[in-house]
Amino acid sequence: MVEQARRLRPLGLATGTSGNLSERGTGGMWITPSGIDYDQLQPEDIVFVDDAGRWQHALAPSSEWRMHQAVYQARPEAGAVVHGHPTYATVLAIRGLEIPPLHYMIAAAGGPTIRCAPYHTYGTAELSAAAVAALDGRKACLLANHGLLAFERDLERAMWLAREVETLAQQYVMCLPLGGPVLLDEAEIARVVEKFAHYGQRAR
Repeated sequence: MVEQARRLRPLGLATGTSGNLSERGTGGMWITPSGIDYDQLQPEDIVFVDDAGRWQHALAPSSEWRMHQAVYQARPEAGAVVHGHPTYATVLAIRGLEIPPLHYMIAAAGGPTIRCAPYHTYGTAELSAAAVAALDGRKACLLANHGLLAFERDLERAMWLAREVETLAQQYVMCLPLGGPVLLDEAEIARVVEKFAHYGQRAR
């Protein structure tokens, strides 16, 4: 987790101490602490928060721990969650815009769009509920006036998906001055979602 947390800024997913990540654990989750510079982060700084929202660590968990917990509770397939404030995804979130099916790689997030959840104050149960709703049938969403959220079965894949969402956001923003993107239809995205389900190396 420390290694992946230190990639947040180089990948453009966070600035300063913004952004956070977590992994599902037995009876709870492991999550980055609040307000610790990633360059200074050590393995012993990672906080375990149990399913009841309690922790024993001297450090407080990320202020967004409720949102991470809500994803694990709603989505049994989620093994890791990444939250960040990358520039292009955040620009779209500030405008309250979803990412449309401008490229087949949007299927990596599970469907033809990446929705934008309505704004709620960070760290609140209201934000957590809005994020879970925007993730219905998806593995990533934008958070209005805030940033992005992504989950996958493990942390490496969740980091990859978060970066892919930022790439799609950048492509969308750059297409807008050109008259907007030519969009793929939902049937094509459904085909790609199915292909992605069987993509990569598998045991024979």
